[in-house]
Amino acid sequence: MLQELISTQEGDLVINIGPQHPSTHGVLHLVITMNGETIKKIEPHLGYIHRSIEKMCESLNYRQFIYVTSRMDYLSSHINNHGCALCVEKGLQIEVPQRAQVIRVLMDELTRLASHQLWWGALAMDVGAITPFFHAFRERELITDIMEDTCGARLTMNYIVPGGVMAEIHPDFQRKVKEFIAFFKTKLPEYDEMVTGNIIFQNRMKNVGYISKEDAISYGCSGPTARASGVNCDIRKLYPYDVYNTLNFEEAIETGGDCYARYLVRMKEIYQSISIIEQLIDNIPEGDFQAKTKAVLKLPKGEFYTRVETARGDFGVYIVSEGGMTPYRIKFRSPGFSNLSALDHMTRGQKLGDMVAIMGTLDLVIPDIDR
Repeated sequence: MLQELISTQEGDLVINIGPQHPSTHGVLHLVITMNGETIKKIEPHLGYIHRSIEKMCESLNYRQFIYVTSRMDYLSSHINNHGCALCVEKGLQIEVPQRAQVIRVLMDELTRLASHQLWWGALAMDVGAITPFFHAFRERELITDIMEDTCGARLTMNYIVPGGVMAEIHPDFQRKVKEFIAFFKTKLPEYDEMVTGNIIFQNRMKNVGYISKEDAISYGCSGPTARASGVNCDIRKLYPYDVYNTLNFEEAIETGGDCYARYLVRMKEIYQSISIIEQLIDNIPEGDFQAKTKAVLKLPKGEFYTRVETARGDFGVYIVSEGGMTPYRIKFRSPGFSNLSALDHMTRGQKLGDMVAIMGTLDLVIPDIDR
């Protein structure tokens, strides 16, 4: 029966969706088998933006390779850098100063907020609402301004180093963050009014793109995609790093397993990130922002693995060291690849228009998938 569903039959149409030119930004090519408007099978074709990032990292030293990961999930670039630094620190047994840990987590959560705002605006635009995109970017610009003050960059910050952060926070950092949070909290009801409670939006999201808890686990999904199906998988809770174990926040969980559940999880995460920032912003300890480390770092011979929670899920960094200045092997476990693998399962039997909503709630960043 399954074979009959998958096989191409008379009257089926095979279409190509997505840009295929290698210079196009975020290239995802889908080959879709359809019967009328109903999707029978989706085959993602990757490789158009493959840059051999893992191989490049093997020719860079332990300070340099960290920043290549900013170019993978560029909307979680700071968190990617964080995961790499944690792996190096684990190998070298570096104790990161408390001040640096707090600054890192603050930057992580600001990055998560900026990523979720872009996702919210883009998802609404994907399903036909133009206005939310401008609202999302209005608030997101305030975060990128804060990043630019301290890091000198707005998207790929390159701010984390093994042992802490590269530079002290800007003198206006705390004031601007508090002002942003106060302003942003007044705007969130607008988000709910425009999108969350919109009956047209709900009809596009509810009972669309369902994936069960068992299937989400089977496909290796993580982040909001898995948590919307009831999977407890927040790395900040399961394997806390830096100061996350001292913070009071909830793991955003829904059990619906559909597009609307994935939407609600991310909206809940926005509120949790705000709570984390509020707990830390007036409690940044005094002290060094960076531990004293050698100019040339050499990891001892062995294997090291760390995980962090990006805006899209579980990002793993695996280093094999032979004791030299560069890693013998580096492997990244990106959340987007596993989440994309479930797309075919989610879309079978759905309409073509529903695929857009499903992909929007997966929140794919293609360079994270196609490294």
